[in-house]
Amino acid sequence: MQRINTLLRAVPVWLVYVAGVLLAAVLFYQGLTGALGAEPIKALEHEYGELALQLLVATLAITPLRRLLGVNLMRFRRAIGLLCFFYVSCHLLVWLLLDVQLLGQVLADILKRPYITIGMAGFVLMLPLALTSNGISVRRLGARWRLLHRLTYPAAVLGALHYVMLAKGFQLEPLIYMGLILLLLALRLPSAARLKLA
Repeated sequence: MQRINTLLRAVPVWLVYVAGVLLAAVLFYQGLTGALGAEPIKALEHEYGELALQLLVATLAITPLRRLLGVNLMRFRRAIGLLCFFYVSCHLLVWLLLDVQLLGQVLADILKRPYITIGMAGFVLMLPLALTSNGISVRRLGARWRLLHRLTYPAAVLGALHYVMLAKGFQLEPLIYMGLILLLLALRLPSAARLKLA
């Protein structure tokens, strides 16, 4: 793993931010030009939401990867976490501004549709995480910062549950995301935390 970690250290963190934002811009352009299919707004909403889930899984995988396999991605964790929030925000904005558009309908959907209520709850949990993902907050909050950022765990479960409930009929993909998130959370339990692969 030493060689992989050496290669990873050569990758600048800013490149992760640029690649993440650039992908969102490309998807938006594809939506404008009709490259996302017959329903570009729904497709864009879905793409942003799924990328957010993938980044959430990646964020949760960083600690187990280091502990179990020795792959160290810790220097990218903040960037991946913030990009996750960025994509959740994009997903939400597309739904608010391009899909539903009417404030009254937005509020009614949040109250009446459980999968939207759950998705919004996950978004609200992510707000303090995004706002405190900076050096100043880490220093000021001290040990409380680590406790606060455990909100990532329920936010991840709510995000996956939102996708499972949104899916019509039996679909494997949302269940895979939910399974991955539950597995990665289980690996943080004290008994699993003592494991280390040879």
